[in-house]
Amino acid sequence: MLTRIDHIGIACFDLDKTVEFYRATYGFEVFHSEVNEEQGVREAMLKINETSDGGASYLQLLEPTREDSTVAKWLDRNGEGVHHIAFGTADVDGDAAAIRDKGVRVLYDEPRTGSMGSRITFLHPKDCGGVLTELVTAKGAEGSEDPHSH
Repeated sequence: MLTRIDHIGIACFDLDKTVEFYRATYGFEVFHSEVNEEQGVREAMLKINETSDGGASYLQLLEPTREDSTVAKWLDRNGEGVHHIAFGTADVDGDAAAIRDKGVRVLYDEPRTGSMGSRITFLHPKDCGGVLTELVTAKGAEGSEDPHSH
């Protein structure tokens, strides 16, 4: 069962500049940052608030590290802005299968590694009203009540 908005992914050309904008404008601080080589991005997770299920909601700022990454291609077509929305779940495998059974295309056969060691998959935007949608199970969260325990 999807429990919350885990994060909103925002594609940007300059991660440091974008982080500084969110810090100076809204007071958001970097909770976590990493480079995901598989996805070809450098990212910063800005924690917005705690959620009633024990987790949190974030803004995920994404800067491509190579021209052939999905985010780089998206930036070329669309410019900076909202890239995707991610919903938190304790069971990315089960929820992805249930959503697939409803006719929505799931982009990965098996979930991949995402931010902070999470397990993720994406749903095809053409099946989701034009919105690239991600499902996220935080590291250590499967079967637990605290989706962002680490």
